[in-house]
Amino acid sequence: MTTAELTLTQQAMSRFSPSAFTLAVNRALPALRAYGGLRIPEAQVTLAAPTLGSLGPLGIRLAAGAKEVRLVQRLRYRVFYEEKSAVPNALTALARRDIDSYDPICDHLLVCDDDSDPDRKSGSPTVVGTYRLLRQQIAQRHGGFYSANEFDLSGLLTRQAGLNFLELGRSCVLAGYRNERTIELLWRGIWQYLSHHKCDVMIGCASFDCTDVDKLALPLSFLHHFASAPEEWKASALPERYVEMNRIPKERIDAKAAIRELPPLIAGYLRIGAFVGRGAVIDHQFGTTDIFMIMPVASINPRYIAYFGSATDLRAA
Repeated sequence: MTTAELTLTQQAMSRFSPSAFTLAVNRALPALRAYGGLRIPEAQVTLAAPTLGSLGPLGIRLAAGAKEVRLVQRLRYRVFYEEKSAVPNALTALARRDIDSYDPICDHLLVCDDDSDPDRKSGSPTVVGTYRLLRQQIAQRHGGFYSANEFDLSGLLTRQAGLNFLELGRSCVLAGYRNERTIELLWRGIWQYLSHHKCDVMIGCASFDCTDVDKLALPLSFLHHFASAPEEWKASALPERYVEMNRIPKERIDAKAAIRELPPLIAGYLRIGAFVGRGAVIDHQFGTTDIFMIMPVASINPRYIAYFGSATDLRAA
């Protein structure tokens, strides 16, 4: 073997060195875990009660294992990709599940309908609603919050360094179950999770099902002028993705008309007492325009605290 051939062979072999192989595996692990519905051990939480509440045939709890995470992913696929306008990649289309690399580091709230399979013949719960929950201490050890892909959270997290953040995301409800009962169960589950983990602030992206910001000029401008976060709570869209929300002067805004154009999820967050970050982001994969919501527990409307759980409960383990 010539010197040149030996050099080429060594270069080829170096690509398969243990360090390179380990790096490749580590990069692939989140996607592999997500595909299987597997979660890292530290992200799996067992609360005291097997169920977090029920209303009639509907019950809410945390996903108990990989099979139930896959059921959540299948529900998300039905809502985001089949009903709405999200564009699947090859893996998502093949699996017919909304597979996301953050799934393995999150807890997953699920609402189940016991009446849809009363004899449990299928062996699986019928999942009709979900929320994904990511705790700050987990996020910090595994690449950060999902929202940080669209918004700069660094200043917010630094200014509020003494507080414990919880990210809410990937929420959806099956079409026939979009009513107050399902939403109430989801929020009761969130309250109990907040209580268990002593969380002080909820954050997350919320979306308009549209990417034409000119059509969203009224609601975006309303949020900018009337729901903007105080300076100590602000987080802005990443510069390269920043879309201006201030598209109509404050004095020209018809507030009632703007509120009617808000998605129910965003309107609900505002009723609770949430703030909105600076700037929006267009998510072309999901066909949405995203805004950043900040909900300090201390700022939540007291009547919702009384309804879903007392302030004392929210601070108790």
